[in-house]
Amino acid sequence: MTATGRHRAALAGALAVSVAIFAVEVVGALVTGSLALLADAGHVLADAGGVALALSATLLAARPATGRRTFGWARAEILAAAVNGLVLAGMGVYVSVEGVRRLFEPSAVEPGGMALFGVIGLAGNLVGVALLWRARDAGLNMRGAFLEVATDTVTSVGVLAAAAVIATTGFTRADAIVSVLIGLVIAPRAVRLLREAVNVLLEATPSGIDLDLIRRHIVELDHVLGVHDLHVHTVTSGLPVLSAHVVVRDGCFQDGHAPQLLDALQSCLAGHFDVAHSTFQLEPAGHADHEHLTHP
Repeated sequence: MTATGRHRAALAGALAVSVAIFAVEVVGALVTGSLALLADAGHVLADAGGVALALSATLLAARPATGRRTFGWARAEILAAAVNGLVLAGMGVYVSVEGVRRLFEPSAVEPGGMALFGVIGLAGNLVGVALLWRARDAGLNMRGAFLEVATDTVTSVGVLAAAAVIATTGFTRADAIVSVLIGLVIAPRAVRLLREAVNVLLEATPSGIDLDLIRRHIVELDHVLGVHDLHVHTVTSGLPVLSAHVVVRDGCFQDGHAPQLLDALQSCLAGHFDVAHSTFQLEPAGHADHEHLTHP
C-alpha cells in the first residue's frame, strides 16, 4: 500500500469536515455579505477537492500492477497532487484580485454573523487538523492535504480578526484585506506543492538523495570498477527507484561471484539510502564502449 493509502480513513474524515465547513461558510457569506467568509469558503472548497482527489488517487494506487502498468496506478497520487496545486493557485489568484477590488469598492458586512460562522469554520478546521496530524509526513499527497486544512485554520482566524475590527471600528475594508491575505497564504503553498509534484513527474532526483554519494558507495564495494547510467527518480511518495550500470572485474562472471555482488549492491542502497527498489546491470570493463547515449 502506498504512503497515502495507509491513511485513507483520515482523508475521508477530513473530506467530510471540509464539505460541512464549505456549506456553512457559503451560507454565512450570503447572510453577512462578507467576502472574507466567501473567500474562505472557496479556499475550503478547493481544499475539499484536493482531499477528494487524494482519496480517489489512493483507491487507484491500490490497484495491482499489470503488464501494461508495471507500477500499477501508484503515480495517480502525484497527478492528484499536481491538480490540487493548480486549483489552489487559481483560488489564490481569484481571492487576491477580488479582495483588491473590494478595497476600492467596500460593501456592508454584518460582523456578528461573520464572527459566528467564522467560529464554526475554525472549530471544523481544528477537527480536520487533528484527523490529519499524525499522517502529515506520510507522503506528498498527505502533506498537501494537511497543509490545506492547516491553512484553512489560519484563514478562519483571519475571518474572526476581520469581524472583530469591523465590529469595533466600522472599518469594513478589513474584510477585503483579510481576503487578500488569504490569497497570499494560499499562493506559496500551492507553488511548493506544484513544484514537488512536477519534480516527480519529470523524474528528477528526489530531494535528500545525493547521487555523488551513492556513486562513491557503489565504487567502494569489492570488485566494482566503476558505475555509469546512474538514475534515481520517484514513482510516488515513498517509492524511490534506482537503476545503474555497474562495471565489475571480469572474474566475477567466471567464479560465480556476480550474485553475491548484486546482493551487496542492493543491500547498500536499501541500508544507506532507503532505496529498496533498485535495478543493476553488471557488466565487464569495456562493455560501455558498445553502448550509446550513456550518462555519467
